[in-house]
Amino acid sequence: MGEIRNYTHPEGAPPTRADKAVAAFLAEEVSRSRLEDSFKNGKVKINGEPIAKKLELRAGDTVEIELPPPLETEVKPVDIPVEILYEDDDVVVVNKPAGMTVHPGSGTGDDTLVHAMMFHCKGKLSMAGGAMRPGIVHRLDKETSGAMIMAKNDNAYYRLVEMFSERELDKEYIAIVSGVPTVRSGTIRKPIGRHPSFKTKMCINENGRDAHTEWTLVEKFGNKAALLSCKIYTGRTHQIRVHLTDLGFPIMGDYTYCFQKNKFREIEAPQRVMLHARRLALPHPTREGETIDVEATPPADFLNLLETLRKTYI
Repeated sequence: MGEIRNYTHPEGAPPTRADKAVAAFLAEEVSRSRLEDSFKNGKVKINGEPIAKKLELRAGDTVEIELPPPLETEVKPVDIPVEILYEDDDVVVVNKPAGMTVHPGSGTGDDTLVHAMMFHCKGKLSMAGGAMRPGIVHRLDKETSGAMIMAKNDNAYYRLVEMFSERELDKEYIAIVSGVPTVRSGTIRKPIGRHPSFKTKMCINENGRDAHTEWTLVEKFGNKAALLSCKIYTGRTHQIRVHLTDLGFPIMGDYTYCFQKNKFREIEAPQRVMLHARRLALPHPTREGETIDVEATPPADFLNLLETLRKTYI
């Protein structure tokens, strides 16, 4: 049996075809063609009974989806330079560049982080998560830069998966946001779920999964923008982006979540999300008593924007 996912059609959402609702829910995990196979093979069910893809889901309907097995295509090593922050026989921590997709998928080329790390590690990455995702235990969005840990063997992989699940590590991000908070820090505890109308977006959703973000004001740029430090205690898709937008401070360059470049006519607005995973700290997954604590330097465009904001608005 494949891995199981459960989807509940949100309260207040309009009736939606099952294939469209499930495809939106699993957009980042499964391609539409593979999901089509799940429907054909009776692997999408309500109350244990297979359903047709054209069935209209109504509020409160819960669908059980058995995921198709991952594609076992070999990822070829590609010589792409990546900054290594820490490495031993069990794990490797990289400073992922902005604009680099983490692992292969529909529409990606051979320039993902996985391709680069297969070359760097000479193929010695854990395959426990599937041959298309060697070493991957967590992800960063394509436009997000910063610290990411990968497993080089299965022992490290399973322990890291457990640590992420049990929140046994510290993750700190920095974000350049539009607007300036009036207080120095805050906590956001609002559930996040798939947007009912736009499959690639997430939103605050009372039927979503618990999400916990804490933020601190690091620097102000007049009354126009600010640099925030964010710690997350859950790992929801687009968590920081959604939470900060809900707070009223969208991340600069995040056109998906309400950033408005016309508020910054004096400067050239960024073309990508200004979010960086600055620090990752955790107990070593296989070496008792040891810790891994790394900091990733932000990329040039992030640092250049900070300097431009200082010169323009302070």
